[in-house]
Amino acid sequence: MSAPFHRVAILGVGLIGGSFALALRRAFPDVHVAAWDRREVLDRARQRGIIDQAFEDLAAACRDRDLVYLALPVEESIRRMPEIAAATPADSLVTDSGSTKVFVCDAARQAFPPPRLFLGGHPVTGKELGGCEHASADLFSGASYVLIQDPGSQPASQDARAGRLAGVIETIGARLVWLDAAEHDRLIAFLSHLPQIAAVALAETVLEGAGEAAGSLAGPGLRDSLRLAGSPYALWADICRTSPSLDEAIGRLVGSLEHVRSRLRSDDLAEDFQQSARLYKILRGME
Repeated sequence: MSAPFHRVAILGVGLIGGSFALALRRAFPDVHVAAWDRREVLDRARQRGIIDQAFEDLAAACRDRDLVYLALPVEESIRRMPEIAAATPADSLVTDSGSTKVFVCDAARQAFPPPRLFLGGHPVTGKELGGCEHASADLFSGASYVLIQDPGSQPASQDARAGRLAGVIETIGARLVWLDAAEHDRLIAFLSHLPQIAAVALAETVLEGAGEAAGSLAGPGLRDSLRLAGSPYALWADICRTSPSLDEAIGRLVGSLEHVRSRLRSDDLAEDFQQSARLYKILRGME
């Protein structure tokens, strides 16, 4: 299959950027993938066959590319937006993979006025371990992949470049979803960011309450519940600072914990178990 984009630049070859490059190369063998990152990261990416060309200069990596894929921390993407806009061809498509969108898309409107095209994106997938050494061409398979459409504007999906990106997303096995930035950030705060923060809080609570006994007495239930606790803060710092709805989500979780605590010695607690079991079945495809 011929590649919809022939010259691609990946800015940030970590788990997501590296996996996108691998998925792209597997689906479209004729694509040329360049990357910008630190030298040691680029060396690892080349050793794994993730990229064809390495750049330590960002502008050089973006030059003559028809697709530029930002897989950077959100705040770094925002900070570098003018530099990226100045270096990319006017007819290229620039997209990102950050898991918060409002601030990124606000910055992109300034840096990429029409007919330039920046299309916010978020692959709703990942692992608790980052880095290109954990990248996989299968990371997006079966996952939702959000593209951002601003309400009240001409649909980005009508732009041919956006259509080509949508085709790439579906070809690598992801499920395409169009959302506006504010709705995306609200939903993802509950569906992705809150579970991470809850895992951190649960880990702290267990350490305070059980201490070293956790290592010898804990069963698989706790290990399963704390899988996300292995995620590094460096990966989540920008997300916590740029997620507009995370405070609301945490507040609702605190309220739910207080509600459950008030029912601990009442059979009314069965309703809460039934509700949680229903969501579990939905997520597992059992309902």
